[in-house]
Amino acid sequence: MDTQRLRLILLLVFTFSLVMLWDAWQKYNQPKVVSPPAGSPVQAAAPTPSTNLHTAAPAAPDAKSPSTSEKLETIAVKTDLFTAWVATQGGDIVRMEFENFQDNVDKAKRFALFDNKHRYVAQSGLIGDQLPNHKTVFIATAGNRELAADSQTVQLRLEGPLINGVKVSKLYTFTRGSYLIDVMHEIDNHGDKVLSAHAYYQLQRDSKAPEGESSMLSTFTGPAVYTDKERYQKVTFDDIVKGNPKFANKADDGWIAMVQHYFVSAWLPEPGLSREYYIRKLEGGAEPVISAGVIVPVPAVSPGSKTVFSVPLFAGPQIQSTLDKLAKAKSDGGVGAEGLPLVVDYGWLTVIAAPIFWCLGAIHSVVGNWGWAIVLLTVAIKLLFFPLSAASYKSMAKMRTVTPRLMELKERYGDDRQKLNAEMMSLYKREKINPLGGCLPIAVQIPVFLALYWALLGAVEIRDAPWVLWIKDLSAADPYYVLPVIMVVTMLIQTKLNPTPPDPIQAKVMMMMPFIFGAMFFFFPAGLVLYWVVNNILSIAQQWQITRMIEGGGKAANDSKA
Repeated sequence: MDTQRLRLILLLVFTFSLVMLWDAWQKYNQPKVVSPPAGSPVQAAAPTPSTNLHTAAPAAPDAKSPSTSEKLETIAVKTDLFTAWVATQGGDIVRMEFENFQDNVDKAKRFALFDNKHRYVAQSGLIGDQLPNHKTVFIATAGNRELAADSQTVQLRLEGPLINGVKVSKLYTFTRGSYLIDVMHEIDNHGDKVLSAHAYYQLQRDSKAPEGESSMLSTFTGPAVYTDKERYQKVTFDDIVKGNPKFANKADDGWIAMVQHYFVSAWLPEPGLSREYYIRKLEGGAEPVISAGVIVPVPAVSPGSKTVFSVPLFAGPQIQSTLDKLAKAKSDGGVGAEGLPLVVDYGWLTVIAAPIFWCLGAIHSVVGNWGWAIVLLTVAIKLLFFPLSAASYKSMAKMRTVTPRLMELKERYGDDRQKLNAEMMSLYKREKINPLGGCLPIAVQIPVFLALYWALLGAVEIRDAPWVLWIKDLSAADPYYVLPVIMVVTMLIQTKLNPTPPDPIQAKVMMMMPFIFGAMFFFFPAGLVLYWVVNNILSIAQQWQITRMIEGGGKAANDSKA
């Protein structure tokens, strides 16, 4: 039975290690790419809708390269949350720097979502005869480029050329306190024909993982599509490069996004509007560049009339409360982007991780510090499982009291394994001991621990969040390894409180466990190690008290018999 107990513990450790190795393997096996030559961005043609997306519009011809007389520039628009750079060619958003988030590598810099390091841009355009697309050169009208202190919005207007009597303008509206950008097209038809067209909204990105990402702490990076019927669909870069992306491409609802650790960009068309999603690998670059977008029909524009239509772009951190609000209907203050909170990558334990983070957020709203919120959450989880832990520690304490007798049985029947096992089982039965009972706390904690691992790993709220003294970022490893060392020490104390296995080899293996776990935890987020340290300290106190009571009672009973 002791051998079974050891095997169960080793199985749990192996399972946990396997999960960590799987994460690292997924990260390692992402398509390897090389940096593109400077000045050679991928310029793909505008997408073409299929014939069953309302009335198919003719494909837009490739726009000519800008002439030397056309002035190309990049315009910076500053809000209270970020600064966005918009290029006049195509009206693309080519860079966004966030005021409240530091760079992954250089903490002295601000984090940038769209940037040229990744060939990561947000593009939009029209599909139709000579209508402007993401290659067209626009002209920026005069106006304010920074959100004024007394204003709620700031707008950038880009005007396209007049072609065949049609003039198209693109307007970006930025709102105070929001990462949601309204992208509006204004079509003024001065021609003599009814204008029928489609609009496309896409995100272009290379397949490189964000800088500063650890292979041990990998999360999904790539396109994602959501529809009410098919729900949340991740599409890997590897499948796209191989030409085999699998996703639902037609719907009357949903959105398309480019997801990475902590941040997301997503086009959010209005619910009820027919749409067609596409994800493809662009040709002509030195590395794989992925284009993920959505095509929607444009309202018909009669001669002499004007129409406007818009699709919002969310580009920002995966703050759970923000995503929850956007998922609500317009009548409730959202945009109807149902399922958007799913971009927060909680892994396969979402059903446990999501409630855990909700509880963590509720505690944080009271204490105001994520580190102390983790400490209090650990105490709450410990209290929740207190009865189960108490029963398990009682079983281990009883095992300690019979350890001398187990050693005697081993000496007596060491050469007869069958007889030894029978006598040990008889002893357990007389003393009412479950030799596997001590494994229950570990078995229960592993799913909770893994769920908390994913919750802390996916929560941008924990990013750069300090605790005390040297812990300046709970999402990063302890810079001085203080918490991992304390964790190893507490695990050694727990091992000493546990009954010593009769087999010397088993005893040595049990003594090695704290160091095996400690080696892994040296690279884990400080918030996760903090949870484990607090949990160990509480377990030691509970186990020590129960052991003292059981052993004290056993000694009194033996004295009474004597």
